[in-house]
Amino acid sequence: MTEKPFRDLVDIFERSVAEFRDGNFLGTKTDGQWQWTTYGEFGARVDNFRGGLASLGIGLGDTVAIISANRTEWAIAAYAAYGLGARFCPMYESQLAKDWRYIVEDSGAKVLLTSTYPIYEQVKDWPAEKGTLEKVFCMALPAEDEASFAGLEKIGEQQPAPVATFDGETICGFIYTSGTTGKPKGVLLSHNNIVSNINGVMNSFPIDTGDVSVSFLPWAHSFGQTCELHFLFASGSAIAVAESVEKLVDNFGEVRPTILCSVPRIFNRIYDGLQKKLAEEGGLAKVLFDAAFANAEKKKALAAQGKSSAWVDMKHNILDRLVFSKVRARFGGRLRYAFSGGAALSPEVGEFIDTLGIMVYEGYGLTETSPIATANYQGARKMGSVGRPIKGVEVFIDTSVVDDKESGDGEIIIKGPNVMKGYHNLPEETAAVMTPDGAFRTGDLGRLDADGFLYITGRIKEQYKLENGKYVVPAPLEEILQLSPLVNQAFVHGANKPYNVALIVPDRVALEKWAKQQGLTASYEELLLLPQVKTLFEAELARQGEDFKSYERPKKFQLIGEEFSVDNGMLTPKMSLKRNVVTDVYAAAIESLYAV
Repeated sequence: MTEKPFRDLVDIFERSVAEFRDGNFLGTKTDGQWQWTTYGEFGARVDNFRGGLASLGIGLGDTVAIISANRTEWAIAAYAAYGLGARFCPMYESQLAKDWRYIVEDSGAKVLLTSTYPIYEQVKDWPAEKGTLEKVFCMALPAEDEASFAGLEKIGEQQPAPVATFDGETICGFIYTSGTTGKPKGVLLSHNNIVSNINGVMNSFPIDTGDVSVSFLPWAHSFGQTCELHFLFASGSAIAVAESVEKLVDNFGEVRPTILCSVPRIFNRIYDGLQKKLAEEGGLAKVLFDAAFANAEKKKALAAQGKSSAWVDMKHNILDRLVFSKVRARFGGRLRYAFSGGAALSPEVGEFIDTLGIMVYEGYGLTETSPIATANYQGARKMGSVGRPIKGVEVFIDTSVVDDKESGDGEIIIKGPNVMKGYHNLPEETAAVMTPDGAFRTGDLGRLDADGFLYITGRIKEQYKLENGKYVVPAPLEEILQLSPLVNQAFVHGANKPYNVALIVPDRVALEKWAKQQGLTASYEELLLLPQVKTLFEAELARQGEDFKSYERPKKFQLIGEEFSVDNGMLTPKMSLKRNVVTDVYAAAIESLYAV
């Protein structure tokens, strides 16, 4: 790709289709086989669908909404809308119908695209109601149906529409925040916002036409959309759309990706799974893994000093083949780079993945920053940090929001061309997060080191004060507790209380296996109440939290059987914990932990 900066998302589309026409772009598994759409084929379908949208009267400033998981039609619809100067508004299939309705109405959508027939059935009558929505289409309907996605594409093939003329400040889309509290807010992002992100990292990562990813992060979220779909499209790389999270390992083996965009939850599962396997097998397998890990750490330490050792290198080559290559094989055997975002990655897990021979690049950002604000990249990487500001972006720390001014912690403030245009129809909320000079107050806590690397330490809204006046930021504590093979999910609470308590969702498989080894025949629900199990988790939480400050350690806990999930309303679609919901649902349980 030329070094000339991209002008807008249509510029990315036109240049990529022209330059990489014969290369594979999007892959979908159909009838057991991976079917690939080339850049040229994708370009033709986008042109056709742009004509179809134009035939409906969609033009500059109109909104096209979509309810769909990642798929080829999602990307076609997005780039077709961009080409008309329209706004693309994605939603998750897992959201509730009331959330879809709110977003459709708030965004002023004129056209709504749906992926499955059951979703279409729920929303097909909405245009008859008062509002801006005029048409609903479905990707599952046959081409001859007037409400089918394929039929609209055919209409556009017969009625082509040229690319509209607009400037970079034109809004390209809404991305609605998940709304851990209250209704979601529509973040207005311009073409300039998104392409500033792409231009800012384009030359920092060695990604090209030989690379392929397996996509499972939702493109409805800014991380998946910008960092995977738009960035890899601009790079001429290929994207295989995963069948499901449950089939990821199978898809890795089939596609053999070279790069992976993920969130810490996935890396944590990999780490947790391997730790469990080693604990079960023990013996030679564990001895070899520990030896390989220790030698790899020695090799890295020498490299950091500009040194090397022939003996260490020889041991590494042997142990890598015997041990690490088998772990990498679970990813298909070719994975070179892993990009992590969406939440802070535990340094322990980051070091683990890195030591396997998979380069981990952690970054940071929010929907409101398009999303990338900082990133680790080749030649500028510190494990545990989320990197330095990308090109054109500045990061400041406002220490006035914390009591301990000497800690260096404060609210992270971001300034640059990636900062959103505002929240749709919410001027007061926009003003509350923007500084007079146009910088964005993130609400996140962090610090900058002497080299300009950013470290995330928590979320301002989540921090609370104990009765003794000590501030606690629960999310990092929960992440560490969840690294235990016995812990699936953790929730730490203590606002205005004398000490912290925790709700723990056990790893059911691990707990039931332990119970069997102990000769316990109780049901899973009964196990949660047994004193032996409580003793087990007391020891495990103490071990995991040994590095916590004394006031941070949960003094009491309760085991609960139901996972926090999107379905029960305790997680957002992007898997963020709805702390207020968990607190409300388990209010009685939490209060009982403070009873004398």
